[in-house]
Amino acid sequence: MTIQIPDDLARGLEGVAAAQQKSVEQVAVDSLRSLYDRATSPEAVLRAVRNLPHPTSPAVDDLEAAIIAGRLPVRDQGAFDRWPPE
Repeated sequence: MTIQIPDDLARGLEGVAAAQQKSVEQVAVDSLRSLYDRATSPEAVLRAVRNLPHPTSPAVDDLEAAIIAGRLPVRDQGAFDRWPPE
């Protein structure tokens, strides 16, 4: 694959490559790879989620029980709507 880039960018890459004692191609590939591998990229998030182990049935049961235990009762009135205060 050939990618056309502006001359000033090519000169910058040449300078970075010389300083790192790498080829221009390797500097460009490393830079692109670091952008792709960032944890904030959607692809990285998808890879991480796809590599998670599937939860066991007991783990799902524990999670559902914790959700139910953490629910608050529904009230028709807010704390400031009740008079006199409790």
